[in-house]
Amino acid sequence: MFPRKPLVTALAVVIVVLATAVSIGAGVSTNDTMYVTFNQPVSLPGVSLGSGTYIFERLDSTEHSVVRVLSRDRKISHYMGFTATVPRPAGLKHDQVISFAEAAPDAPQPISIWWPENSTGQQFIYPKK
Repeated sequence: MFPRKPLVTALAVVIVVLATAVSIGAGVSTNDTMYVTFNQPVSLPGVSLGSGTYIFERLDSTEHSVVRVLSRDRKISHYMGFTATVPRPAGLKHDQVISFAEAAPDAPQPISIWWPENSTGQQFIYPKK
């Protein structure tokens, strides 16, 4: 008979190697990352952001565009959700990175579209009222 201890140890090593390989492949990569600073409160679907600097990232996805908004130090994820890809209007300045929607009085300005690149933007999807 074979001794059990070396067999169990070898099996455990194989499982750890396979689990590590799978977790490395499951990482999230980004297409676009941008630091955006606001001098007044703003909002995204379901969340308000105070004035400050935030990281906007468009994540790789096969079918949908997913945007994640993080704190500047990447410790807090404030928002992650699906967005609609929209073309940049012809008259929009190329240095404009955010478009806002109308806000109710005394409410944070809602972000409508984030423009991470020159030709397309990511339009946030708000619930219907």
